[in-house]
Amino acid sequence: MGKLDSKQFLLYLAWLVSVIATLGSLYFSEIRGFIPCELCWYQRILMYPLSLMLGIATFQNDLSIRIYVLPMAIIGWSISLFHYLEQKVPGLAAIKPCANGVPCSAEYINWLGFITIPFLAFVAFTLIIIFMLFIKNPKKV
Repeated sequence: MGKLDSKQFLLYLAWLVSVIATLGSLYFSEIRGFIPCELCWYQRILMYPLSLMLGIATFQNDLSIRIYVLPMAIIGWSISLFHYLEQKVPGLAAIKPCANGVPCSAEYINWLGFITIPFLAFVAFTLIIIFMLFIKNPKKV
């Protein structure tokens, strides 16, 4: 087994972040019993496939995966940011209330006064984006 280069390591880290985020969201819903709101579902729809895609790319050492991962992560990042602002900025919650079920402004957790579930998703998407931006495709000959 050869030495792991920095690009492979960043790919591995992105996969690890996506797996932790996926397992974390499943923990909150399936073990803690928190019902996901509409925006949470959109974030899950974008994060869960990243676990699979990045896992396959990690073990295949396929650095070209970034062209597929970046758009999904950026969209997920945007939704997470909007969701977090909806929770923390009082005037934003009225912009798009969830139609049924749990309101998107609800906070199941509020660790240290600012860490909520959308914040955790925001951090995960941010890390994945950063790792993908530092992976550059090798020059084609």
